[in-house]
Amino acid sequence: MMSWLNEFDKRLSALDAQSLRRRRREVLPEPGAWLNVDGQSLLAFCSNDYLGLSQAPELREAVRTAVDRYGVGAGASPMVSGHSVANAALERELAEAVGLPRALYFYAGYATNASTVPALVGEGDALFSDALNHACLIDGARLSKATVHRYRHADLEQLDALMAASPARRKLVISDAVFSMDGNIADITGLHALCERHDALLLLDDAHGFGVLGPQGRGALAAAGLTGAGASPRVLYMATLGKALGVAGAFVAGPDRLVEWLLQKTRSYTYATAAPALLAEAVRASLRCVLGADGERRRQHLQARIAQLSDGLAPGADAAVDAAGWTLMASSTAIQPLVIGDNAAALAVMAALREQGLWVPAIRPPTVPAGTARLRIALSAAHQPEDVDALLRALRSAAGALGVRRAAASAAPVEA
Repeated sequence: MMSWLNEFDKRLSALDAQSLRRRRREVLPEPGAWLNVDGQSLLAFCSNDYLGLSQAPELREAVRTAVDRYGVGAGASPMVSGHSVANAALERELAEAVGLPRALYFYAGYATNASTVPALVGEGDALFSDALNHACLIDGARLSKATVHRYRHADLEQLDALMAASPARRKLVISDAVFSMDGNIADITGLHALCERHDALLLLDDAHGFGVLGPQGRGALAAAGLTGAGASPRVLYMATLGKALGVAGAFVAGPDRLVEWLLQKTRSYTYATAAPALLAEAVRASLRCVLGADGERRRQHLQARIAQLSDGLAPGADAAVDAAGWTLMASSTAIQPLVIGDNAAALAVMAALREQGLWVPAIRPPTVPAGTARLRIALSAAHQPEDVDALLRALRSAAGALGVRRAAASAAPVEA
Protein backbone atom coordinates (compact mmCIF):
# COMPACT_ATOMS: atom_id res chain seq x y z
CA MET A 1 0.00 0.00 0.00
CA MET A 2 1.36 3.42 -0.97
CA SER A 3 1.91 5.79 1.94
CA TRP A 4 -0.08 9.00 2.02
CA LEU A 5 3.27 10.79 2.33
CA ASN A 6 3.70 10.33 -1.41
CA GLU A 7 0.80 12.73 -1.93
CA PHE A 8 3.10 15.63 -1.13
CA ASP A 9 4.81 15.23 -4.51
CA LYS A 10 1.45 15.74 -6.21
CA ARG A 11 0.62 18.65 -3.97
CA LEU A 12 3.90 20.35 -4.81
CA SER A 13 3.29 19.73 -8.51
CA ALA A 14 -0.13 21.34 -8.14
CA LEU A 15 1.51 24.43 -6.66
CA ASP A 16 3.87 24.54 -9.65
CA ALA A 17 0.95 24.28 -12.07
CA GLN A 18 -0.70 27.31 -10.47
CA SER A 19 2.56 29.30 -10.28
CA LEU A 20 2.20 29.29 -6.50
CA ARG A 21 5.37 27.57 -5.27
CA ARG A 22 7.62 29.89 -3.30
CA ARG A 23 11.36 29.72 -3.02
CA ARG A 24 13.94 31.26 -0.73
CA ARG A 25 17.00 33.14 -1.85
CA GLU A 26 20.32 33.64 -0.11
CA VAL A 27 21.00 37.33 0.39
CA LEU A 28 23.85 39.48 1.61
CA PRO A 29 23.43 43.24 2.21
CA GLU A 30 25.36 45.65 0.02
CA PRO A 31 25.60 49.46 0.30
CA GLY A 32 22.43 51.49 -0.13
CA ALA A 33 19.35 49.60 -1.29
CA TRP A 34 21.36 46.83 -2.96
CA LEU A 35 21.42 43.14 -2.05
CA ASN A 36 23.59 40.29 -3.26
CA VAL A 37 20.98 37.66 -4.16
CA ASP A 38 22.20 34.13 -4.90
CA GLY A 39 25.50 35.69 -6.02
CA GLN A 40 23.95 38.46 -8.13
CA SER A 41 23.98 42.14 -7.12
CA LEU A 42 20.42 43.52 -7.38
CA LEU A 43 18.75 46.85 -6.66
CA ALA A 44 16.11 45.71 -4.14
CA PHE A 45 12.54 46.95 -3.78
CA CYS A 46 11.49 44.10 -1.50
CA SER A 47 12.49 45.10 2.02
CA ASN A 48 10.33 46.50 4.83
CA ASP A 49 13.38 48.42 6.10
CA TYR A 50 11.45 51.60 5.32
CA LEU A 51 13.88 54.04 6.92
CA GLY A 52 17.05 52.23 5.88
CA LEU A 53 18.08 51.77 9.52
CA SER A 54 19.01 48.08 9.47
CA GLN A 55 22.55 48.93 8.38
CA ALA A 56 22.90 52.19 10.33
CA PRO A 57 26.24 52.64 12.14
CA GLU A 58 24.46 53.70 15.36
CA LEU A 59 22.72 50.31 15.54
CA ARG A 60 25.90 48.39 14.76
CA GLU A 61 27.74 50.18 17.54
CA ALA A 62 24.89 49.56 20.00
CA VAL A 63 25.09 45.82 19.29
CA ARG A 64 28.88 45.72 19.68
CA THR A 65 28.62 47.44 23.04
CA ALA A 66 25.74 45.20 24.16
CA VAL A 67 27.59 41.99 23.31
CA ASP A 68 30.42 42.98 25.64
CA ARG A 69 27.98 43.71 28.46
CA TYR A 70 25.26 41.07 28.05
CA GLY A 71 26.69 38.32 25.86
CA VAL A 72 24.46 36.84 23.16
CA GLY A 73 21.47 34.78 24.34
CA ALA A 74 18.79 35.66 26.91
CA GLY A 75 18.92 32.19 28.45
CA ALA A 76 15.30 31.93 29.62
CA SER A 77 11.79 33.28 29.22
CA PRO A 78 11.01 36.79 30.47
CA MET A 79 9.07 35.25 33.35
CA VAL A 80 12.20 33.47 34.61
CA SER A 81 15.49 35.30 34.05
CA GLY A 82 15.28 36.53 30.44
CA HIS A 83 13.91 40.00 31.18
CA SER A 84 17.16 41.97 31.16
CA VAL A 85 17.63 45.56 32.25
CA ALA A 86 17.95 46.42 28.55
CA ASN A 87 14.56 44.87 27.78
CA ALA A 88 12.99 46.71 30.72
CA ALA A 89 14.45 50.04 29.57
CA LEU A 90 13.21 49.41 26.04
CA GLU A 91 9.65 48.81 27.27
CA ARG A 92 9.65 52.13 29.10
CA GLU A 93 11.01 53.96 26.07
CA LEU A 94 8.53 52.31 23.66
CA ALA A 95 5.60 53.29 25.88
CA GLU A 96 6.84 56.87 26.00
CA ALA A 97 7.45 56.92 22.24
CA VAL A 98 3.88 55.90 21.38
CA GLY A 99 2.28 57.96 24.14
CA LEU A 100 0.69 55.06 26.02
CA PRO A 101 0.99 54.03 29.68
CA ARG A 102 2.81 50.72 29.32
CA ALA A 103 4.46 48.42 26.75
CA LEU A 104 5.32 44.72 26.58
CA TYR A 105 8.29 43.64 24.42
CA PHE A 106 8.01 40.36 22.44
CA TYR A 107 10.63 38.42 20.52
CA ALA A 108 8.64 38.26 17.23
CA GLY A 109 5.72 40.04 15.59
CA TYR A 110 3.84 37.03 14.27
CA ALA A 111 3.89 35.30 17.65
CA THR A 112 2.72 38.51 19.31
CA ASN A 113 -0.57 38.72 17.42
CA ALA A 114 -1.12 34.99 17.23
CA SER A 115 -1.10 34.77 21.03
CA THR A 116 -2.34 38.22 22.09
CA VAL A 117 -5.75 37.69 20.48
CA PRO A 118 -6.47 34.40 22.34
CA ALA A 119 -5.42 36.09 25.58
CA LEU A 120 -8.13 38.73 25.11
CA VAL A 121 -11.14 36.71 23.93
CA GLY A 122 -12.30 33.10 23.91
CA GLU A 123 -15.26 30.81 23.47
CA GLY A 124 -18.53 32.72 23.71
CA ASP A 125 -16.91 36.06 22.84
CA ALA A 126 -17.20 37.90 19.52
CA LEU A 127 -14.27 38.90 17.34
CA PHE A 128 -14.52 41.23 14.31
CA SER A 129 -11.76 41.07 11.72
CA ASP A 130 -11.07 43.10 8.57
CA ALA A 131 -11.06 40.88 5.48
CA LEU A 132 -7.51 41.94 4.57
CA ASN A 133 -5.89 41.52 7.97
CA HIS A 134 -2.43 39.97 8.17
CA ALA A 135 -2.15 36.21 8.63
CA CYS A 136 -0.94 36.54 12.23
CA LEU A 137 -4.17 38.29 13.23
CA ILE A 138 -6.20 35.70 11.35
CA ASP A 139 -4.37 32.86 13.09
CA GLY A 140 -4.82 34.56 16.45
CA ALA A 141 -8.56 34.78 15.77
CA ARG A 142 -8.73 31.08 14.95
CA LEU A 143 -6.78 30.11 18.05
CA SER A 144 -9.01 32.22 20.29
CA LYS A 145 -12.12 30.03 19.68
CA ALA A 146 -14.21 33.21 19.75
CA THR A 147 -16.99 33.61 17.21
CA VAL A 148 -15.28 35.34 14.26
CA HIS A 149 -17.13 37.90 12.14
CA ARG A 150 -15.19 38.89 9.01
CA TYR A 151 -16.22 42.27 7.65
CA ARG A 152 -15.51 43.61 4.18
CA HIS A 153 -12.24 45.49 3.92
CA ALA A 154 -12.57 48.92 5.56
CA ASP A 155 -16.38 48.67 5.53
CA LEU A 156 -17.26 50.31 8.84
CA GLU A 157 -20.97 50.30 8.04
CA GLN A 158 -20.98 46.51 7.84
CA LEU A 159 -18.79 46.30 10.95
CA ASP A 160 -21.28 48.47 12.84
CA ALA A 161 -24.15 46.19 11.81
CA LEU A 162 -22.27 43.04 12.79
CA MET A 163 -21.35 44.44 16.18
CA ALA A 164 -24.92 45.60 16.83
CA ALA A 165 -26.29 42.15 15.96
CA SER A 166 -23.86 40.26 18.20
CA PRO A 167 -25.24 39.16 21.59
CA ALA A 168 -21.73 38.62 23.00
CA ARG A 169 -20.87 40.62 26.10
CA ARG A 170 -17.16 40.77 25.22
CA LYS A 171 -16.27 42.08 21.77
CA LEU A 172 -12.86 42.60 20.12
CA VAL A 173 -12.12 44.36 16.83
CA ILE A 174 -8.78 43.55 15.19
CA SER A 175 -7.32 45.46 12.26
CA ASP A 176 -4.10 46.30 10.50
CA ALA A 177 -3.30 50.01 10.67
CA VAL A 178 -1.44 49.89 7.33
CA PHE A 179 -2.52 46.94 5.21
CA SER A 180 0.61 45.10 4.19
CA MET A 181 -0.32 44.17 0.61
CA ASP A 182 -2.45 47.21 -0.34
CA GLY A 183 -0.60 49.98 1.50
CA ASN A 184 -3.76 51.81 2.56
CA ILE A 185 -4.41 53.08 6.11
CA ALA A 186 -7.35 52.01 8.26
CA ASP A 187 -9.91 54.53 9.48
CA ILE A 188 -8.64 54.33 13.04
CA THR A 189 -10.88 57.05 14.48
CA GLY A 190 -13.88 55.36 12.89
CA LEU A 191 -12.90 51.97 14.33
CA HIS A 192 -12.44 53.50 17.75
CA ALA A 193 -15.83 55.23 17.59
CA LEU A 194 -17.53 51.90 16.85
CA CYS A 195 -15.70 50.27 19.74
CA GLU A 196 -16.93 53.06 22.01
CA ARG A 197 -20.49 52.60 20.76
CA HIS A 198 -20.50 48.83 21.24
CA ASP A 199 -18.27 48.56 24.35
CA ALA A 200 -15.54 46.70 22.47
CA LEU A 201 -11.75 46.48 22.60
CA LEU A 202 -9.65 47.49 19.59
CA LEU A 203 -6.37 45.74 18.78
CA LEU A 204 -4.50 47.70 16.12
CA ASP A 205 -1.51 46.21 14.27
CA ASP A 206 0.76 49.05 13.12
CA ALA A 207 3.61 46.87 11.85
CA HIS A 208 4.01 48.99 8.69
CA GLY A 209 3.29 52.40 10.23
CA PHE A 210 5.39 52.66 13.37
CA GLY A 211 8.51 54.72 12.66
CA VAL A 212 7.02 56.14 9.46
CA LEU A 213 3.59 57.59 10.21
CA GLY A 214 2.49 60.19 12.72
CA PRO A 215 4.45 62.97 14.43
CA GLN A 216 8.13 61.97 14.72
CA GLY A 217 7.20 58.55 13.36
CA ARG A 218 5.26 57.68 16.52
CA GLY A 219 2.78 55.63 14.50
CA ALA A 220 -0.71 55.53 13.05
CA LEU A 221 -2.39 55.69 16.46
CA ALA A 222 -0.57 58.93 17.24
CA ALA A 223 -1.54 60.25 13.80
CA ALA A 224 -5.18 59.55 14.74
CA GLY A 225 -4.84 61.52 17.97
CA LEU A 226 -5.43 58.49 20.22
CA THR A 227 -2.25 58.68 22.29
CA GLY A 228 -1.08 60.89 25.14
CA ALA A 229 -4.01 62.93 26.45
CA GLY A 230 -6.23 61.30 23.81
CA ALA A 231 -5.32 57.72 24.75
CA SER A 232 -8.29 55.37 25.05
CA PRO A 233 -8.79 52.73 27.76
CA ARG A 234 -10.08 50.32 25.13
CA VAL A 235 -7.21 50.38 22.60
CA LEU A 236 -4.19 48.07 22.42
CA TYR A 237 -1.49 49.12 19.98
CA MET A 238 0.86 46.55 18.47
CA ALA A 239 3.87 47.29 16.27
CA THR A 240 6.89 45.40 15.01
CA LEU A 241 10.53 46.38 15.36
CA GLY A 242 11.95 44.63 12.30
CA LYS A 243 10.55 46.95 9.66
CA ALA A 244 11.00 50.72 9.93
CA LEU A 245 13.13 50.30 13.07
CA GLY A 246 15.39 47.83 11.26
CA VAL A 247 15.95 45.26 14.05
CA ALA A 248 13.59 42.47 15.22
CA GLY A 249 10.76 41.77 17.64
CA ALA A 250 7.51 43.54 18.48
CA PHE A 251 5.61 45.19 21.31
CA VAL A 252 2.09 45.80 22.53
CA ALA A 253 1.25 49.05 24.33
CA GLY A 254 -1.85 50.31 26.04
CA PRO A 255 -3.58 50.73 29.40
CA ASP A 256 -1.72 49.25 32.36
CA ARG A 257 -4.42 46.70 33.25
CA LEU A 258 -4.63 45.34 29.69
CA VAL A 259 -0.86 45.07 29.33
CA GLU A 260 -0.64 43.40 32.74
CA TRP A 261 -3.27 40.87 31.62
CA LEU A 262 -1.22 40.12 28.50
CA LEU A 263 1.86 39.69 30.66
CA GLN A 264 -0.01 37.06 32.65
CA LYS A 265 -1.86 35.26 29.83
CA THR A 266 -0.02 35.56 26.51
CA ARG A 267 1.53 32.16 25.87
CA SER A 268 4.19 33.26 23.38
CA TYR A 269 5.48 35.65 26.02
CA THR A 270 5.37 33.22 28.95
CA TYR A 271 6.75 30.11 27.26
CA ALA A 272 9.37 31.46 24.84
CA THR A 273 12.95 32.52 25.48
CA ALA A 274 13.15 36.29 25.74
CA ALA A 275 14.63 38.46 23.02
CA PRO A 276 18.38 38.93 23.65
CA ALA A 277 19.47 42.15 25.32
CA LEU A 278 21.68 42.97 22.33
CA LEU A 279 18.55 43.28 20.18
CA ALA A 280 16.86 45.46 22.79
CA GLU A 281 19.87 47.78 22.77
CA ALA A 282 19.78 47.91 18.97
CA VAL A 283 16.08 48.86 19.07
CA ARG A 284 16.80 51.55 21.66
CA ALA A 285 19.43 53.05 19.36
CA SER A 286 17.02 52.85 16.42
CA LEU A 287 14.27 54.50 18.43
CA ARG A 288 16.55 57.45 19.17
CA CYS A 289 17.18 57.81 15.44
CA VAL A 290 13.48 57.57 14.58
CA LEU A 291 12.44 60.24 17.08
CA GLY A 292 15.28 62.62 16.25
CA ALA A 293 16.31 64.82 13.38
CA ASP A 294 17.81 61.89 11.47
CA GLY A 295 14.47 60.11 11.51
CA GLU A 296 12.69 63.19 10.18
CA ARG A 297 15.21 63.50 7.37
CA ARG A 298 14.72 59.85 6.45
CA ARG A 299 10.92 60.16 6.45
CA GLN A 300 11.03 63.23 4.20
CA HIS A 301 13.35 61.43 1.80
CA LEU A 302 11.02 58.41 1.77
CA GLN A 303 7.98 60.57 1.02
CA ALA A 304 9.83 62.10 -1.92
CA ARG A 305 10.52 58.63 -3.35
CA ILE A 306 6.86 57.65 -2.89
CA ALA A 307 5.76 60.73 -4.84
CA GLN A 308 8.37 60.05 -7.52
CA LEU A 309 7.12 56.50 -8.09
CA SER A 310 3.45 57.48 -7.96
CA ASP A 311 3.97 60.19 -10.55
CA GLY A 312 5.95 57.83 -12.78
CA LEU A 313 3.21 55.17 -12.77
CA ALA A 314 0.17 57.46 -12.85
CA PRO A 315 -2.32 56.85 -15.68
CA GLY A 316 -1.01 58.51 -18.81
CA ALA A 317 2.57 58.70 -17.58
CA ASP A 318 3.70 55.81 -19.77
CA ALA A 319 1.88 54.26 -22.74
CA ALA A 320 3.46 50.81 -22.36
CA VAL A 321 2.43 50.49 -18.71
CA ASP A 322 -1.07 51.72 -19.53
CA ALA A 323 -1.36 49.22 -22.39
CA ALA A 324 -0.26 46.39 -20.11
CA GLY A 325 -3.28 47.05 -17.92
CA TRP A 326 -1.23 47.27 -14.74
CA THR A 327 -2.71 49.31 -11.89
CA LEU A 328 -0.81 51.08 -9.14
CA MET A 329 -3.08 50.92 -6.11
CA ALA A 330 -3.80 54.11 -4.20
CA SER A 331 -1.31 54.26 -1.34
CA SER A 332 0.44 57.09 0.46
CA THR A 333 2.75 54.68 2.31
CA ALA A 334 6.02 52.98 1.44
CA ILE A 335 4.02 49.97 0.20
CA GLN A 336 3.24 50.57 -3.48
CA PRO A 337 1.38 47.59 -5.01
CA LEU A 338 1.36 47.29 -8.79
CA VAL A 339 -1.46 44.89 -9.66
CA ILE A 340 -0.67 42.62 -12.63
CA GLY A 341 -3.57 40.17 -12.24
CA ASP A 342 -2.46 36.73 -13.41
CA ASN A 343 -0.03 34.69 -11.28
CA ALA A 344 2.18 33.61 -14.17
CA ALA A 345 2.23 37.14 -15.60
CA ALA A 346 3.33 38.58 -12.25
CA LEU A 347 6.16 36.06 -12.08
CA ALA A 348 7.13 36.91 -15.67
CA VAL A 349 7.36 40.62 -14.84
CA MET A 350 9.41 39.84 -11.73
CA ALA A 351 11.79 37.75 -13.86
CA ALA A 352 12.04 40.50 -16.50
CA LEU A 353 12.99 43.02 -13.83
CA ARG A 354 15.58 40.68 -12.40
CA GLU A 355 17.17 40.39 -15.84
CA GLN A 356 17.60 44.16 -15.64
CA GLY A 357 19.21 43.96 -12.19
CA LEU A 358 16.20 44.70 -9.95
CA TRP A 359 14.46 42.58 -7.33
CA VAL A 360 10.75 43.32 -6.95
CA PRO A 361 8.74 40.44 -5.45
CA ALA A 362 5.62 39.00 -7.08
CA ILE A 363 2.88 38.41 -4.49
CA ARG A 364 0.28 35.76 -5.29
CA PRO A 365 -2.67 34.04 -3.62
CA PRO A 366 -3.37 33.15 -0.89
CA THR A 367 -1.50 36.23 0.34
CA VAL A 368 -3.69 38.38 -1.94
CA PRO A 369 -7.10 37.59 -3.50
CA ALA A 370 -7.20 35.45 -6.64
CA GLY A 371 -6.81 37.49 -9.81
CA THR A 372 -4.89 40.29 -8.06
CA ALA A 373 -1.31 38.98 -8.22
CA ARG A 374 0.98 41.97 -7.95
CA LEU A 375 4.42 43.40 -7.59
CA ARG A 376 4.77 44.65 -4.04
CA ILE A 377 7.10 47.59 -4.48
CA ALA A 378 8.57 48.51 -1.10
CA LEU A 379 10.29 51.86 -0.97
CA SER A 380 12.91 52.88 1.57
CA ALA A 381 14.84 55.92 2.67
CA ALA A 382 17.83 53.96 1.37
CA HIS A 383 16.57 54.44 -2.20
CA GLN A 384 17.97 57.36 -4.16
CA PRO A 385 16.13 59.24 -6.96
CA GLU A 386 18.19 57.40 -9.57
CA ASP A 387 17.10 54.06 -8.05
CA VAL A 388 13.42 54.87 -8.56
CA ASP A 389 14.19 56.12 -12.08
CA ALA A 390 15.86 52.78 -12.80
CA LEU A 391 12.76 50.93 -11.57
CA LEU A 392 10.45 53.03 -13.75
CA ARG A 393 12.61 52.41 -16.82
CA ALA A 394 12.68 48.68 -16.10
CA LEU A 395 8.90 48.52 -15.70
CA ARG A 396 8.37 50.35 -18.98
CA SER A 397 10.77 47.98 -20.71
CA ALA A 398 9.07 44.92 -19.21
CA ALA A 399 5.62 46.20 -20.14
CA GLY A 400 6.73 46.86 -23.70
CA ALA A 401 8.41 43.47 -24.10
CA LEU A 402 5.42 41.59 -22.70
CA GLY A 403 3.11 43.57 -24.98
CA VAL A 404 5.15 42.51 -28.02
CA ARG A 405 4.98 38.88 -26.91
CA ARG A 406 1.20 39.04 -26.46
CA ALA A 407 0.79 40.62 -29.87
CA ALA A 408 2.94 37.96 -31.49
CA ALA A 409 1.03 35.16 -29.75
CA SER A 410 -2.36 36.53 -30.84
CA ALA A 411 -1.15 36.91 -34.43
CA ALA A 412 0.20 33.34 -34.66
CA PRO A 413 -1.73 31.08 -37.09
CA VAL A 414 -4.01 28.50 -35.47
CA GLU A 415 -3.59 24.93 -36.73
CA ALA A 416 -6.75 23.18 -37.86
